[in-house]
Amino acid sequence: MTSLRKLAYAAALAVCGLGAAGLPAEAQVKSATLDAVKKRGELNCGVDTGIPGFAFQDSTGKWKGLDVAYCRAIAAAVLGDAEKVKYVGVTTKVRFTVLQSGEIDVLIRDSTLTFTRDTQLNLSPIAVNFYAGQAFMVKKSLKVASSKELNGATICMLTGATLELNIADYGAANGIKINSLLFDKPEEAFAAAEAGRCDGYSDDSGSVAAARSTMKTPDDWMILPEIISKEPLGIFAREGDEKWGDILKWTHMILLTAEEMGVTKANADQIKASKPVDPFMQRLLGLDEDFSKQLGLDGAWSYRIIKAVGNYGEIYDEYFGPKALGLPRGTNNLWTKGGLQYALPLR
Repeated sequence: MTSLRKLAYAAALAVCGLGAAGLPAEAQVKSATLDAVKKRGELNCGVDTGIPGFAFQDSTGKWKGLDVAYCRAIAAAVLGDAEKVKYVGVTTKVRFTVLQSGEIDVLIRDSTLTFTRDTQLNLSPIAVNFYAGQAFMVKKSLKVASSKELNGATICMLTGATLELNIADYGAANGIKINSLLFDKPEEAFAAAEAGRCDGYSDDSGSVAAARSTMKTPDDWMILPEIISKEPLGIFAREGDEKWGDILKWTHMILLTAEEMGVTKANADQIKASKPVDPFMQRLLGLDEDFSKQLGLDGAWSYRIIKAVGNYGEIYDEYFGPKALGLPRGTNNLWTKGGLQYALPLR
C-alpha cells in the first residue's frame, strides 16, 4: 500500500470514528530507516543546494528555510535534538537517485509530488508542505505583461524538473514557442538571468519569488500573473518503510495542528503547564504517552517539534512572510482561512 493510499485509509478510519489507539500493538511495523537514523545519531536530510525560502545557508554557513525547518522537526521528533541533521544539498537532476540509493533518509527539496514519481520511481510522496504553481519572472525592460507574450523568448530554468514539460504544454495550448536554457543549480540559473543570457526565469511561484530577491535590483524584475501548472511540493521517502513514512507524515500534521490550535514555540510551555483537558491538545503537547507509541516514539516527540521550529504558520512567516520574501500565504494558508493546508485528526 503506498503512503497516499495509507493517507486515504487513515482518513477513512477517522471518519468512521476509529483511531490509532484502537489498533493492536502487533500492527506496528518495524522501520529500518528509523533504526538506522537512531543508530547513526543523525538524520541525513536531502535539501536544495541553495534557494531562499526553502533551503539556504546564511553568512555563517547555517542552513535555514522552510524545508530545513522540516528536517529539524524530524530530528527533534526521532532523535530529541533538532541540531542532529546532516544537510545534503542535491540538484534536481540527482535528488531522487540520492534518495533511492539510501544516501539520505528523506528528501525535502521543493519537489513536486506527481503520479510518475509515485508509481515508477519507488518513492512515497508523504505530504504537501508548500502549494505552488509554475510562474515566470522577466525583466520589466522586456515590456510584456503576460506569459502569453513570451513567444520566442528564452527562459532560464533548472534541468531535471517538470518545468520544461509544463512550458511545452503551455506553449502548445497558446500557440507560442518559449525556449529554455537549463542549469543544474538555482544560483547558476539566477546568475545567467542576471547576466542577460535569457529573458527571464521560471520555476514554482515560491522559487520565483526567491529568485527575484537575489537579483541586484529586484525592482527591475516582475513576476507575470499567470500560474501555468499545479506544483504541490513536498516530502519524499523511499517505498517499503511505511512506519518511517508515518513519522514524516505526522510531523507535517503536528505543524499544521499546532497552528490550527494556536500553539506556538513561545506559548507551548505555558499551555502544557496549564494541564489542558482537551484530548487533542494533550496529544499535541505529548501529554498522552499511549498515543505516541503507535509511531515508536516517546511521548514528547510532538512537543519537541513545536519547541524546535514553531508551527507551520510561524515557519512560513519566517521564510516567505512580509519580512522575508513577501509571498502571501494564499493556498498555503490553513483550510479554515481559505487555504489548502488541512491536518488529519490527532486521534
